[in-house]
Amino acid sequence: MKMKTITKSFNKLWRGILRYKYLTISSLIVLALLVTGPLAYTFVSTRGHRYDLSRTAIDQIPYHKIGIVFGAGILPNGQPSTYLQYRLTTAVDLYKAHKVNILLMSGDNSTASHNEPLVMENYAIKLGVPKSAIVIDDAGFDTYDTCYRAHAIFDLNNATLISQGYHLPRAMTTCRDLGIQNIGVIAIHPTRDYTVSYILREFLSTDKMVFQVIFKPNPTILGKPLPIKY
Repeated sequence: MKMKTITKSFNKLWRGILRYKYLTISSLIVLALLVTGPLAYTFVSTRGHRYDLSRTAIDQIPYHKIGIVFGAGILPNGQPSTYLQYRLTTAVDLYKAHKVNILLMSGDNSTASHNEPLVMENYAIKLGVPKSAIVIDDAGFDTYDTCYRAHAIFDLNNATLISQGYHLPRAMTTCRDLGIQNIGVIAIHPTRDYTVSYILREFLSTDKMVFQVIFKPNPTILGKPLPIKY
């Protein structure tokens, strides 16, 4: 009788362990899908609309009147970061090839000592783009703000987006879901080495993007409409 009681208790405990194990596995699977699903979606949904100039001739890039250049930081000496230099160089190449008519420089101008859009503008001018072909958005504090303002403030419905390959899928998805149909042109990644930190950053940023495009909060700064005339 005692042995039967022990056996019954053991079986009950084992069934509990199995249920807990399956629940844990199921929870991990759901968590993995929630974390990786949005990033996978951005890459799949923008595939075929991203162009790499190292593989595609520039004359095969579709034309849009406006090219949006996303900020990527400036150096202490007031020059664009390496990432931003490549984005600007790519944007200038598109302008000179008549694939865009106007470059919207969107970046952070939150302090007097950090005027990212002005640095972007000056760099593009040095590379041969006239000032008249550049529009400044000095409240592009992040990807969401840039896309939101491009549509709400500058009245864009389509554009060419310029950024590194790791960032473009998220940028393209964000802009598309905020009302801007787009293509993306990949700027060179300075090292071609997509480190763990960049991958983790995109996982987290893309998960954040899901909530942003669903609930569409106002950007950090909105302001009055300034439609781009062209």
